[in-house]
Amino acid sequence: MTRLRVATWNMHGGVGIDGRFSPERIARVLAELDADIIAVQEYGSRDADFDMRMHLETASRATVTLMPTFQKYGCDFGNAVLTRLPVLNACCHALGLDGREPRNAIEMDLDIGDSSLCVVSTHLGLRRKERCRQIEHIDQLIDERKPGPILLLGDFNEWLAGRATRRFDRRFGMSTAPATFPAPLPMIALDRIWVWPPQACIEIRAHRSATARVASDHLPLMATLEF
Repeated sequence: MTRLRVATWNMHGGVGIDGRFSPERIARVLAELDADIIAVQEYGSRDADFDMRMHLETASRATVTLMPTFQKYGCDFGNAVLTRLPVLNACCHALGLDGREPRNAIEMDLDIGDSSLCVVSTHLGLRRKERCRQIEHIDQLIDERKPGPILLLGDFNEWLAGRATRRFDRRFGMSTAPATFPAPLPMIALDRIWVWPPQACIEIRAHRSATARVASDHLPLMATLEF
């Protein structure tokens, strides 16, 4: 039996709800999560000379796999996965549409002992039609996977129950969806975690520490998995 703690968090480029860029707060939240896998959206920095990758690796005691979507403030900006598990392979799937902000999905295989875990991490677009195309792409890449454990997580930008949540709920089973946005008074479940097989998910909850409430505009979403 393998038990894992996983999380997804939109870190808002390290900028908190007070408008301050504070890598130290990001590090404290990652240390609080103490997770084996953390999907990060809006990875970035306001300081081109600051080594955000090393900062996050130290804070999480994990390795960062970064798949940036563009440059912002002279730094890589986009999606990353932090993991303490051996990475067997990783690739990036472009999900951007013409005229819209670039988007992508990270697909990874992680060694969990007797088998491998497929992890798909993403940050979907703001417009419904944009998300529909991106959802279809992600659904197809999951279809092409060989049978085995799958973890799908990220910021799905669904302000109301929409096509993304319905489609993945049908595939993986109904997901518990604690509100994570806005961080000081969360009301909306923008961040989601799905897992296959569904019985592998023991618990899902928002991480509501005092630091997490100010470090970003999203709270982290955490889950305990058992394979």
